[in-house]
Amino acid sequence: MNRASNTFSVLQATAAIAGLAILLWSLGLPSLRFAEAANVTSYSDTLSDSAPNVNANHTIRFTTPTGVANGQSIVITFEAPFNPTSVDFTDIDMATSSGEFTLAATCAGTQRASASFSGDVLTIQLCPGDGGLIAPNGTTTIEIGTNATHQTVGDQQINNPGSVSSYEIALTAGADSGTTEIAIVDSVNVTASVDTLFTFTVSGTPTGTVVNGETSSGSTTPTAIPFGKLEANNASTAAQDLTVVTNAKSGFVVTVTADSQLLSSNGADIDGFINGSFTTTPTAWSAPSPTAGQENTYGHWGLTSDDASLTSGLIDRFNVGGGGDRYVSASTTPVEVFRHDGPADGTGSGEGTATIGYKVEISSLQEAAEDYQATLTYVATPVF
Repeated sequence: MNRASNTFSVLQATAAIAGLAILLWSLGLPSLRFAEAANVTSYSDTLSDSAPNVNANHTIRFTTPTGVANGQSIVITFEAPFNPTSVDFTDIDMATSSGEFTLAATCAGTQRASASFSGDVLTIQLCPGDGGLIAPNGTTTIEIGTNATHQTVGDQQINNPGSVSSYEIALTAGADSGTTEIAIVDSVNVTASVDTLFTFTVSGTPTGTVVNGETSSGSTTPTAIPFGKLEANNASTAAQDLTVVTNAKSGFVVTVTADSQLLSSNGADIDGFINGSFTTTPTAWSAPSPTAGQENTYGHWGLTSDDASLTSGLIDRFNVGGGGDRYVSASTTPVEVFRHDGPADGTGSGEGTATIGYKVEISSLQEAAEDYQATLTYVATPVF
């Protein structure tokens, strides 16, 4: 009997609710609705680094079918042992399709939300009464770490677990909830090697080759610079081309050294430019100034380069950009004549190619001899 009475009471209540709903509908008033929780959708957490025991940024995205109302919270629970100990609201950004939220440690003033960690749990509360909410089916993005840059640039990250495994990240957003997982995996060490490539070539040039403002008066080969018979007060010029192909990261340097001045078997010599002073600073060419009894003034020879970027400062030592005509003495000390600061494919003046000029001039006092000679040595060095 009592059971029948209870059943009748339940039927009465159901009928009353149904009748009230029909009445509200007939009057055009809102009917009663009961909020229902739903699963969040498109829920993901992307790490900047998934290696064990390293600090990483998190980018969390999800869609809430029900939305999150003013005063409600978003709670994200990281499965231990993630370690967000030093992370605070300055390392967190939150945005929806309607814009960025202003976060603080607590709800106060004009903040739209507060954000704080308690252990492995991040709680973001939409501050009551300030208009901050997430609309139904709204997509939310939360950035945690140095990728948070909206208010300040974050300076703390969450430390990954030290073990390779999958870890659950639980989410409650208002009445909606869901879970996703993060995989912590060992880093992959990628290695490779590239063999060194370095080819240096010396080439002869024909008569009429222009080198740094000078036109050669004779031809050369890769192994010979034959000036021929020299005439007093009439300078002679010759040239050689240098080519480098290399994959050296910082390029290369080429120097040239003379084993001696131009010597003859009878003991005479043609000294270094200018008048035997062996000039090391590029200087405009000048004829010898002969003085009887001072054999070093009877004649001289020197060299130039059309490379406008020499020495570690990559400077135009030989005035290539200003018309050239700058020489130094050939020397037993290496003279830098060609340089580039990166890989070269054997093309481009001053990059993969350079032309080196040699010039000699004598006066009428230069001692007669048939066999003046010197040996030049180029040294090309890659720079890694």
